[in-house]
Amino acid sequence: MKRSSVIRRAVLATAAVVLAAGCTAQAAGSGGGSGTGGGSGASTGTGATTPPAGTTASPATPSSDDKPSATPTTEQPKAKVLMDDGDENEQVRELQARLRQIGYFDRAPTGFYGTMTAGAVKSFQKKRELPQTGTADEVTWQKLVAMTHRPTADELKPSTTNKLDTPDPRCMTGRVMCISKESRTLAWMIDGKVVSSFDVRFGSENTPTREGEFKVEWKARDWTSTIYHTPMPYAMFFSRGQAVHYSADFAARGYNGASHGCVNVRDKSKLAALFDQVKVGDKVVVHW
Repeated sequence: MKRSSVIRRAVLATAAVVLAAGCTAQAAGSGGGSGTGGGSGASTGTGATTPPAGTTASPATPSSDDKPSATPTTEQPKAKVLMDDGDENEQVRELQARLRQIGYFDRAPTGFYGTMTAGAVKSFQKKRELPQTGTADEVTWQKLVAMTHRPTADELKPSTTNKLDTPDPRCMTGRVMCISKESRTLAWMIDGKVVSSFDVRFGSENTPTREGEFKVEWKARDWTSTIYHTPMPYAMFFSRGQAVHYSADFAARGYNGASHGCVNVRDKSKLAALFDQVKVGDKVVVHW
């Protein structure tokens, strides 16, 4: 009996060692499985762990590749900027001419995008409920083009760079060359409407251009001053030797010089057209 008890204990001890070794192998995943069940499940042919009956397998932790992407943004891409501060080209000149057509730019186009152009663009954008950037982007440009016409050569490079001021009341009737010393412009007007306009230059303090209301006394297509011996093409005399005429010096030097009392014009071809329209007896008003 005693020997039988000893043998029974030896057999039970050996079985316990075998069972312990089997749990250790499963926990270590020696069968190629990825389970973490602590050895309570049986290993399948593919290494997966079958959960015990009545239990639910935990979902695998997703990898970084399985994570949902970030919520897409709804912000619209910004419109491409076509013209901006500091640009200088012919497209800027067209931009200015188009803005001038609808009253946002009050001077002759220069082709240079500066603070005045940016302010005009910003005002246009505000009126059209666009982002007020002051830069000419694609959306702003398309809206402006749709509202305006292609600028003419005279609109792109007008002979008059100075802004006309309010006409003198004496200029509002009849045919009149309305000449403003304030804005340094000549406006050819018929019945209160401006037909054409010009930049002009006047006499110096020593030889001032007379102010008042006059009439064209006589005209000379080719004339040379009998006092100063200088050419006076397309001269239209209105006051004792003072005349409206073309000045090559004005065309070359601008306002760095002065006349001897005449009204100088620097756009020769445009003045030639005016010369053909003006008649002896038409009114001339020189005013501030």
